[in-house]
Amino acid sequence: MSDGERRIIVVKRIKKVQGGHHGGSWKVAYADFVTAMMAFFLVMWIMGMDEGVRDVVEGYFDNPIGFHQSFSGGMNPLSAGNSALNVSAHSFMLLSRAEQAMMFDEAAEELMDQLEAASQSESAPADYEVAITEAGLRIEIMERGDAETFFPSGSADIQPSLRQALALVLGEVEALPNRVVIEGHTDGRGFGPGSNYTNWELSGDRANAARRVLLSLGLDPGRIEEVRGYADRRLKRPEAPFAPENRRITLMLPYQEDLVRPPSEGGDEAMAAGGGGEPVGN
Repeated sequence: MSDGERRIIVVKRIKKVQGGHHGGSWKVAYADFVTAMMAFFLVMWIMGMDEGVRDVVEGYFDNPIGFHQSFSGGMNPLSAGNSALNVSAHSFMLLSRAEQAMMFDEAAEELMDQLEAASQSESAPADYEVAITEAGLRIEIMERGDAETFFPSGSADIQPSLRQALALVLGEVEALPNRVVIEGHTDGRGFGPGSNYTNWELSGDRANAARRVLLSLGLDPGRIEEVRGYADRRLKRPEAPFAPENRRITLMLPYQEDLVRPPSEGGDEAMAAGGGGEPVGN
């Protein structure tokens, strides 16, 4: 080879693999295998449980926070012993807003059919309005005619007509597990200047009178959450402040985030609340 000729040298580099046996990739595959086996045995373990226990586990994963709240003191169901696991899961699963809305729909339909039939007579004690609002199920019981038939003018002494009207709606109210708010409303008539007793006091007193009637008819005291008096601030007919429809008692069953599905008919977890609300009017 002459000095003028160029010599080409090819260098081949061989990449060395550390660790042998394809490096550490086998560890990833093994970890995936172990995870899959754990999931498989967990599913098999749950499938082998009693149906009630499976329902409890399902209820926990559906709503972990609400599920824990259903145990006093936040007790974990798995640490509560067999007694907790043997109880039906329906005792601990919360009713969703959609489920409550469905219950309200059914109750409103049945109640309207019942009230429509009762309102056909001219001697019917009241007019009614049932509505499902953003807040919950609202049942309005309004005076009919010019005569003050629920209470004497300026008084909270309840008359038989209102007692009869409350009895008509109580069945559907009792069938629902939601708490109950009782509202009193008056018309626009006042007591005159200088009076120490106003429509605020009157509306509150009338709402409390309705509460006592409901209790005497069989409503669970623990269902009552609040008693409110709105005086004449929420007139049904603002254009006619003295209209009889303004003199009314309202039963409100609000949506609840913590409403536990009752294990049997008539059960609920409602707690009684003090009657807050300003007193009520004419």
